[in-house]
Amino acid sequence: MQSHPGNTPPSGDDQKGRSVAANAINFAHIAPVLIAGMGLIVFLDWAQDVLLPLVAGIMISYALDPVVSSLDRLRIPRPISAALVLSSLLAILALAAMPLQSEAMKMLERIPAAVQQFERESSRQPKSEGLMEKAQEAAKEIEESASKSREEQRSRVQATAVRVVEEPFNLRDYLMERAAGGTMMVTQLFSVLFLVYFVLAIGKLYKRKIVRMSGPDFHSMRKVARMLNEFHYQMRRFIFVMFLGAVFVGVLTWLAFMFIGVEQSLLWGVLAGIASAIPYLGPFLVFIGSGAAAFIQFGSMDMAIAVSGASLVITSIQGYLLTPWLTSQVSSLNAVVIFIGLLFWGWLWGPVGLILATPILMMTKTLCDHVKNLQGLGELLGK
Repeated sequence: MQSHPGNTPPSGDDQKGRSVAANAINFAHIAPVLIAGMGLIVFLDWAQDVLLPLVAGIMISYALDPVVSSLDRLRIPRPISAALVLSSLLAILALAAMPLQSEAMKMLERIPAAVQQFERESSRQPKSEGLMEKAQEAAKEIEESASKSREEQRSRVQATAVRVVEEPFNLRDYLMERAAGGTMMVTQLFSVLFLVYFVLAIGKLYKRKIVRMSGPDFHSMRKVARMLNEFHYQMRRFIFVMFLGAVFVGVLTWLAFMFIGVEQSLLWGVLAGIASAIPYLGPFLVFIGSGAAAFIQFGSMDMAIAVSGASLVITSIQGYLLTPWLTSQVSSLNAVVIFIGLLFWGWLWGPVGLILATPILMMTKTLCDHVKNLQGLGELLGK
């Protein structure tokens, strides 16, 4: 059989050239995605003051939407029902904060006496020379020998002494900086409240508009409607998980502290329940604060360790057992993605980013599952 010239197998150089070209093409596809991703991160950081109230307002409106929708059955206009629900929520929070404020003031009044007692306790303990003390002594000896050598050099060479004058503390500038930060916080809070009201008042208006914009055919409109409904259900499930976790931590903290004999145990239960919404940071603050409060009350480090240890056990059960199990039941995200998302959004947006990380990931997973070109990313985020 004669071989045809057109059927000649490619040589090794041709195959190598094709592989290099394929790699170049793949890099050409990946590079714009990487650049767009980095640009998105920069934009999210730059627009934080606008995006944070926007995302937080949408999340809160998802939580309050079932209550407002239930009032629609009574034929109450949507704007009025939204105002009633929002004002009722603010009134409940204000009424709950009044007794807690008096409890917090009692605790603050005992801080100076606790500081003096801590100083007395630390002065009574015998000082044992440990590793840090030895290291400090060695560093001091090295510094003294270095200063002696510098003095010998100065005796040989005349040098002009330079005096460094530190700027005095300016209380006015400090207060102006703090006032600017407080003004921004209050502005964002009111922005969230107004956004929640308007989103609740318009109801499903934007949902209908997005469905109409998805395309003229019925298949595309139904697909977008399903995706938006899944967004809604994911947010409701996440808020339900957060509520159960907060109730679990708050009730158990209240009961445990009341059993130990900690004063203001109800206050600590409420604070622990609220702080449990902030992953990692909230339980850590309760751990430190409850230990300090126990030392203020009992004047003993053993009781402080016992109280903070009880808080640590409760928050650990909630954070490592209850919440992951409930989250896995209501979402299809894997634990590694949730942890990485908490790190990323916490770094980008701080404590609020820690709260919003999981719902943002849930919405991203839902979007990827319904968009054909993003299904690979959805598979990466899933279990």
